[in-house]
Amino acid sequence: MNYEMIFSIVGLAAMIGWLVLLVSPKMPIWADRIAGLAIPLGLSVGYTFLLFAYPPQNGGFGTFAEITELFADPASLMAGWVHFLAFDLLVGAWICRKGREEAVNFWAVLPCLPITFLFGPAGFVCFSIVRGAVALKRKSAATN
Repeated sequence: MNYEMIFSIVGLAAMIGWLVLLVSPKMPIWADRIAGLAIPLGLSVGYTFLLFAYPPQNGGFGTFAEITELFADPASLMAGWVHFLAFDLLVGAWICRKGREEAVNFWAVLPCLPITFLFGPAGFVCFSIVRGAVALKRKSAATN
């Protein structure tokens, strides 16, 4: 299996999804369809294929040593990478969708996207802080 080629293909697919999210205010329905469904679904199918076509021979999820052994296998490492790409993109799409639903200014959402792309859960924390700040501001404005 050519891991470099797979790495490039899945990376390009994910990058297209993230670029679509950056323009999501201009095309929200297509952003939801492309970055929130089509690309993560394609990556998930690829992940599932890798998982079943090249099952791990060693390692597991019970201890840190088992995880270290699991990801020493190139096929398992690639499956793990595709897993991260798919789920981080799903979280990014959710952030954009939730921001639109709650009328959070996209300029406030925007910094959360590269953080999610690079650091996954930290982007979710960032967006949660933004949402909380917007909610507090609205509540304060409504009581005044």
